[in-house]
Formats: sequence, structure tokens, C-alpha cells
Amino acid sequence: MPAADAVVIGVDYGTLSGRALVVRVSDGAELGSAVHPYSHAVMDDRLTAHRGEALPPEWALQVPSDYVDVLKNAVPEALREAGVNPADVIGIATDFTACTMVPTTTDGTPLSELPEYADRPHAYVKLWKHHAAQAQADRINELAHSRNEPWIGRYGGFISSEWEFAKGLQILEEDPEIYAAMDHWVEAADWIVWQLTGEYLRNACTAGYKGIYQDGSYPDADFLRALNPEFSGFVAEKLDHEIGQLGARAGGLSAEAAGWTGLPEGIAVAVGNVDAHVTAPAADAVAPGQMVAIMGTSTCHVMNGERLAEVPGMCGAVQGGITEGLWGYEAGQSGVGDIFAWYVENQVPGSYSAEAESRGMSIHELLTEKSATQDVGAHGLIALDWHSGNRSVLVDHELSGLMLGATLATKPEDGYRALLEATAFGTRTIIEAFNASGVPVTELVVAGGLLKNSFLMQTYADITGLPISTITSTQGPALGSAIHAAVAAGAHPDVPTAGLLMGGRRKNAYTPQPEAAAAYDELFAEYRALHDYFGRGTNDVMRRLKAIRRNAHNKRGTHDKAVAA
Repeated sequence: MPAADAVVIGVDYGTLSGRALVVRVSDGAELGSAVHPYSHAVMDDRLTAHRGEALPPEWALQVPSDYVDVLKNAVPEALREAGVNPADVIGIATDFTACTMVPTTTDGTPLSELPEYADRPHAYVKLWKHHAAQAQADRINELAHSRNEPWIGRYGGFISSEWEFAKGLQILEEDPEIYAAMDHWVEAADWIVWQLTGEYLRNACTAGYKGIYQDGSYPDADFLRALNPEFSGFVAEKLDHEIGQLGARAGGLSAEAAGWTGLPEGIAVAVGNVDAHVTAPAADAVAPGQMVAIMGTSTCHVMNGERLAEVPGMCGAVQGGITEGLWGYEAGQSGVGDIFAWYVENQVPGSYSAEAESRGMSIHELLTEKSATQDVGAHGLIALDWHSGNRSVLVDHELSGLMLGATLATKPEDGYRALLEATAFGTRTIIEAFNASGVPVTELVVAGGLLKNSFLMQTYADITGLPISTITSTQGPALGSAIHAAVAAGAHPDVPTAGLLMGGRRKNAYTPQPEAAAAYDELFAEYRALHDYFGRGTNDVMRRLKAIRRNAHNKRGTHDKAVAA
């Protein structure tokens, strides 16, 4: 048994920064934390890590050294804030956004760090929201259905452009030299563990949800060859590797990583994991029926079930994908907080900014205050929350956002509220898909940064018709990683037991208001009508507009190169 003052560290890698959290093993007390922003943030317009070369639409890249900098800066700072003796740390665990992919050499060196490839976009990390592989995803899905591949149903009928195979095929077809130089196609969740231990081990979570690993195997070489003859060896040559189970020890902290972090060499490093999935035990919500929605820039929905079912548009059903012994399900929305941020940054007049500043509040707070006084439906708007595509249930990143009903009387707060509601309608669509498939959702548990907006939480309760419980920690993923670190270090026997002792939630923090819920039922019917009209092929205008945009970009790129020449 560990000493009473033993602590662990959880490191949560988000979209723009990494957070380290020091947690006491015995009761989950959070003793200190620190955040380190990525120097290069997200490269979605230009390759700022090189010479600022323009990137095509739908790209999102990162620089892997930014992730190591989190270990070098946030971990020591969190230890200082906590005031603990590093000798008392018995384990460390990490979680990552997914599917975020790193092309590397045999020893794990990212291709972007090799001088000869520094100007090649495909050599860099492809962040989860890199959606430029939609054409490859479409072909994967079409081929899988035409061949009746048994694994396609485990993913709700669709493989996403965000995932390992589509992104890997994009590299082969757009930069075959980079593809040939790539010895390993590595989830960032596993790459960072590789940096900590010196050993490469794939984790069962991303392998199952993002890597089409089901029942002990990946799609076979014949399937891959049918996609592209040069892709037939993708699994055997680039992807396949030993897989570690969640909560297990991946290895000991290497001497080099001990130097970065100030932690004792040899302490337990847990198998890598995904930010959403580690949050479930942090909220003490791993029982079947408890759907955990981690709400931030995007939303990921995870829950356990006792049986395997095929849910339309789910991101995967994986045995042990969240906790051992149960089927872990995942769904999600590609844009939530990102949509609210886009609206505030681009659609709100200066007078609102001035009012917010004079009152000492953010524009988000001002718009929420103004919109919260409205009756349901008073703004006359309905929106589709597809500004970053649709992850579930349509799994189509060629879709785009829509707001219907605007008039000359429409105010900024009207549009803001319509977008808040649209994301809640999207979550209800996901919940209804699970319920209809025999995987009932009985409790919605919310974690993430958007918890601070109580009006948004009440709106979700009213629209979904479910009681909403809220995680007690403000740092759910980092706490979840710490829980896995405690298990990997042998401090607790398994993840559910550790979650019960170290995590927690406020049960039924928000409950549906009957009058509002009834009014939202009417609006949800309109949302579903638009959802199916634009999302299920009746009108493919959104896809056509994306194609027109790409063509315009390509013409501009050709013109610019000609002028430069």
C-alpha cells in the first residue's frame, strides 16, 4: 500500500494547452496545477512552424515539441504549487485529444523535426479537427458497405475523416514521400507515453475507437489494397503494435523524462488514454446508462453498456474502451464551444463589447444574460450546429452551419441563444439514437469548461429531458488521468474503485422544467427536419459549397505560385 501522503500526476493535453494536476491518492484532493500553452497553437491557416506557408481549407496541424514542453514546464510548476516532495509521487498518466496523429521514424522522432521535411505539412501532427481527409473517409465507408465488412457496424456505419485510416490514406495520396518515410503512424496519446518511458505501446482506447481495431484485428490487407494498392501494407508496416490496457502500467519513467519533470526515475507511467474517456471515472460515472458529456471546444459523449449494440453514427463500441468488463461507447459533436467563440469573435457588434467591458464581464456572459430573459422560441430562429461538421450521428465533416429565421429585427443575443440550443439539440439527437438502439441513457453527466454557464446547463436539461449531474472537479480529464496513474502504480485495484474514492459528481444539479421542455419539443421537431433534409442527402448544398470553396482555393494557390515564379 502507498504511503498516506502519496500523490500522482495527471497531464491533460487539450487543443491549445496542456495541464498538469497533482492529486492525493487516498481521497482525490487536488493539491496543485499548472497550464502551459502550446507555442505554435493550432496551425489551421499557415504553417507557422516553418515559413508561414498557406494551408488548404479544413487542415489543423500541431508541433510535437509543444507537447514535451508541457512536461518540462507544467509538471514542475504544478509540483511547486502543490508544495509536495517529488519523492512522494508514485505515478504519472496522460490523456490526449483524439484522433491526433504523429508520423514518426522507427525511434519515435516526428518527421517534422527532420530538416528535410520541415516544409512539408504532412510531416506534422494532424490534430483531431483536421478534416481534410473527408474524401478518403467517404471511400473507406463506401468500400466497407459494399463488401459488408463486419466492423463497420461497430462505428455506427461510418468511419470518420478525423481517424487514423482516413488521415493515413490522405498522406499516401497527397505526399507519398512522407508516407514512405513514416515508420510509425502514432496516436499522440501514445507518442507522449513513448517520450516518458522510452517504449512504444499503443493504448486500447484509441486503437479501438480511432484505429478500427475490433476483436483482435484491423481491416485486412485486401480491403486496404482495394482502397489504394500502395495502402495494402498500412497496418503491418505503419500501424500495428503491442496494445496496452487502460489503467495498466506502460513502463517506468525514463531518466530523460525524470530530468524534464523533476519526478523520480522509474515511477509508474500509465498506458495512454483519451481526454473524454478518462473523465468518466473522474465524475464517478462509469455505470451503464451514465452518459458523460465533456463539453469544451467540442463535446465528446462516452458511456458504458452491458451489451454490444450498433448505434447509428456512434464513434465506436469497444470492449473495455472506458473500463474493463463493459462495452464503452463514444459519440460526439465536433463543434460546441468553438461555435460560440466563432460567433462572439465574428458576429457581435462593437457596442456589445463596449457594454461588456464597462460592466466588467465577458461578451459570452453578456449575451447569455440577455438571451436568458427570452421565452423559448421568442427569437424565431433555429440553427444547425455543424460549423465544424457533424461527428454524430451523421459522421460527415462536409456539412456546415446554418441559421434559419433571421430578420432585420434579429439581435446578437438571439443568434447566440439559437446556437446554444442547437448544440443541445445535437446532444439530444445522439441520446435518442442510443435509446432507440437498446443502450438507454438514464443520466447525463457534464464535465468540461462549459459547465460554468448555468443557463446553458439548464437549457440542456430542458432540451434533453434528462436530469443533469455535474462533475465536482473543474479539471476532469487531468483528474481522470491521475486516477489511472494511481491504478497503474498499484494504489487502487481498478479504475472504478479509484474513481469512487478520487472522483465525484453533483447528482441532478439541473432538472428539466416541464413548460420549457414542452416548448423545446416543438423546436426540436424543426431541428430534426432540417437535420435530415441537409444531412441525409435530400439537399447536398453544403457539400457542393465546400467543393466550390476548395476549387477557389486551388485556383488562388496556382495563381500565387505562378506570380511567385
